[in-house]
Amino acid sequence: MNAEAVVAELAQKARKASRSLSTATGAERKAALEAIAKAIESRSAEILAANVLDMASARAEDMHPQMQDRLLLTAERIAGIAGGARQVAALADPLGQTLRKSTLANGLELEQISVPFGVIGMVYEARPNVTVDAAVILLMSGNAALLRGSSSAHHSNEILVNVMKDALATTKISPDVIQLIPSEDRATTKALLTARGKVDLVIPRGSAALIRMVVDEATVPTIETGAGVCHVYVDEFADIEKALPILINSKTHRPSVCNAAETLLVHKAIAPTFLPMALKALSDAGVILHSDATAQKVADTFKIASTLATDTNWSTEYGVLEMNVAVVDSVDAAADHIAQYGTNHTEAIVTENKANAARFIALSDCAAVMVNTSTRFTDGEQMGFGAEIGISNQKLHARGPMGLEAMTTTTWIVTGTGQIRS
Repeated sequence: MNAEAVVAELAQKARKASRSLSTATGAERKAALEAIAKAIESRSAEILAANVLDMASARAEDMHPQMQDRLLLTAERIAGIAGGARQVAALADPLGQTLRKSTLANGLELEQISVPFGVIGMVYEARPNVTVDAAVILLMSGNAALLRGSSSAHHSNEILVNVMKDALATTKISPDVIQLIPSEDRATTKALLTARGKVDLVIPRGSAALIRMVVDEATVPTIETGAGVCHVYVDEFADIEKALPILINSKTHRPSVCNAAETLLVHKAIAPTFLPMALKALSDAGVILHSDATAQKVADTFKIASTLATDTNWSTEYGVLEMNVAVVDSVDAAADHIAQYGTNHTEAIVTENKANAARFIALSDCAAVMVNTSTRFTDGEQMGFGAEIGISNQKLHARGPMGLEAMTTTTWIVTGTGQIRS
């Protein structure tokens, strides 16, 4: 069977099974997520054993350490995955919510309610946690899930999907609402992206190259989750005792993720004081530095290793312990730099000046702006949405961390008493 036929068959199964979601109550969907969480915990040893196989292949193939970190599952991470499912189950039901309601002069009653998209495809790389995060968010929002992970996570994804399906078999929700698309054949990705009419929406989650490929090739509607070239701007009115830990956390807490900072911008007035300690702290944390001419002079003066940054550096999402540093003249200059090189994901300002914070917010065309806090908080769980489906930096429908509400669309209910249009 060719890739198109495989995807079509799986999509048809998911579509048919989604009826069990559309007719399920919120309580029944919550119970299904609780069953999934419990099953993941009870079968943790099986999941870890499967992940060991994937990690062995990753090391044998010399996979980049950043990707290995994303692929790795531990007992703690599995517990976190189960916890994320429970957090989603504890959220308010996003379906059947009345968004607008009115009565027309002719007596017709109008009501706009939230409903599922239907069948949603996920394309993602080397992150088995996404297999569960995506499935539980889609199930709770009434959508069937077509999951196309990477071949590098084949064993991990397969056991996680099997665990979830077995859990659903004990509930009123059909196990077929979750379908794992084979990852051994790359053609299945294109087949999913072009399954218009069979799949209602596709969401990519991964590298900039993956996201661009999905956006360029898909005929199915997509929500673009974005690459993260994120910045920390330390304003002239910054509190240095806040700025330094915010910077270090933004860069080093988990450098492989999309909300990690890639560039430090420092106002020229505070640079003589802040820059030497910032460069030293970053260097001591193992961060490779690329600086503009002004910051490079400071690095040379204090014998801190750094190289002159290029245009390529400024626009790179490193995903590792590597960072750019520049000195700017003003809030507007920081915003200009971000507009030129950023990806509309997350930008942070550290300042005690409310007017400067407000101006930075106004000039930042991005999904999330952090004021006196780490870029690492652009995250569905950290922002109280439970597990997230991804972080959107586009402007249509959903923007920022996408939780349950972002996975719904709307239907208009028009109720009359026999009216006809003249």
